Amino acid sequence: MSLRIALLGLLDARGPASGYDLAKSFERSLNHVWQAGHTQIYPELVKMAADGLVAVESEGARGRKMYAITPEGAEQVRSWLVEHEPVGAIRSEVALQAFLLPLLDRESAIAVVERIRAGFQQRLAVLECKPEDGSRLGRYALNLGLTQGRSALAWADETLAELRGLEPADQPAPAHLQ
Repeated sequence: MSLRIALLGLLDARGPASGYDLAKSFERSLNHVWQAGHTQIYPELVKMAADGLVAVESEGARGRKMYAITPEGAEQVRSWLVEHEPVGAIRSEVALQAFLLPLLDRESAIAVVERIRAGFQQRLAVLECKPEDGSRLGRYALNLGLTQGRSALAWADETLAELRGLEPADQPAPAHLQ
């Protein structure tokens, strides 16, 4: 459902667009919070047209279709925003690695957290370079991403400090070595 809502929201905010335009919008903005490629976007547009949520406004060269949101589509976005309770649970490989860190010796754990930290730093650098496009669309998600990125870096720094401060005798042995 979220891909549908994301596409409807982009069409509502930015106006008619082709599947290619929507895929490029995803790459520039939404890709940081929700990933979708051409192979997911085009079939969803066809389904949304069949459901009356978008209409093909025009068809150009090589079958390029321009989609526009319908009043029913705009109402679905608004209803979803107002009524939908977002799922708070997420699947995170980073969190899983953090959970399992005690299974590693200290040096390996430090290497894992340093790698995770570098990923956080890289993502934060990308978000910090995002230009304001003048619209409010995406602004709050960008601020959320920046806040989460800074918090994640703080977690990594604290975890590294703790791991580096452990004496080998202070570190519990992994269960399989006990």
